Amino acid sequence: MTANSTKERTMEQRSGAVCDARDAILQKLGLRPEQLPRHVAVIMDGNGRWARRRSLPRIEGHRRGVRSVRAVVEECARLRLEQLTLYCFSSENWKRPREEQDLLMDLLVQYLISERDEIMRQNIRFRTIGRIQELPRRVQREIACTTTLSRDNTGMTLCLALNYGSRCEIVDAVRRIAGQIRAGQLEPAQIDEATVAANLYTADMPDPDLVIRTAGEMRLSNYLLWQISYAELWVTRDCWPDFGIEHLHRALIDYAGRTRRYGGLVEEEPVAASATPSGETAETGH
Repeated sequence: MTANSTKERTMEQRSGAVCDARDAILQKLGLRPEQLPRHVAVIMDGNGRWARRRSLPRIEGHRRGVRSVRAVVEECARLRLEQLTLYCFSSENWKRPREEQDLLMDLLVQYLISERDEIMRQNIRFRTIGRIQELPRRVQREIACTTTLSRDNTGMTLCLALNYGSRCEIVDAVRRIAGQIRAGQLEPAQIDEATVAANLYTADMPDPDLVIRTAGEMRLSNYLLWQISYAELWVTRDCWPDFGIEHLHRALIDYAGRTRRYGGLVEEEPVAASATPSGETAETGH
């Protein structure tokens, strides 16, 4: 047996196991595969507040948050979602104290190294969006290593938004488009939504269907503003370190009960339940 055939057989076995796991979860939740979102984006908020309420240093909240990342990534991979995007470090986070910045970069490096084998075991494709070139060199090295290693994986895409801000992304897209016009590759009259989307960091990624935010904040925080135009929002008051699989399941069940109209109409609208900041559900229309 060749190395390629052995790899293919291993991949088939893993795929079968993932299907079995997904079927069991969906049966428990009372959902069908087609009711799941393709792409879930998460604003992981509240690490500092979680720590402060326990009289702990802020970094302890970030460390505990890594556990939530691990749990959510693994469950989304089991559910065979197409993509999970996590807002890890915004372009505004450089305003925080230098010590916290350094600790966050250290945590990121540790995560990339410690989770690399698990990413490969779960057949996850790792990617990033943001101004990665402005991150510390040690972080860039680990990002490049994990990205390259997982490049041919065929399971869920795990995308980390790092040094990311949606306004920066749009500015960078405008600069690229301007460069194409200056080079004679594009006429201004040819610019449309597809042109803009093709020049964003997320050019070859599906738009998020569901945005989850923790810590009860009712704002988007400069996150994927172009891409989430039609996404469903789900908010919980619980801080990110307390976010677990049960929260994810609740969000998915709620999402499945909503009607997505994209500005149009449907003949019969079911009454949909959406999450309030308490994490409970309230009857509302979307």
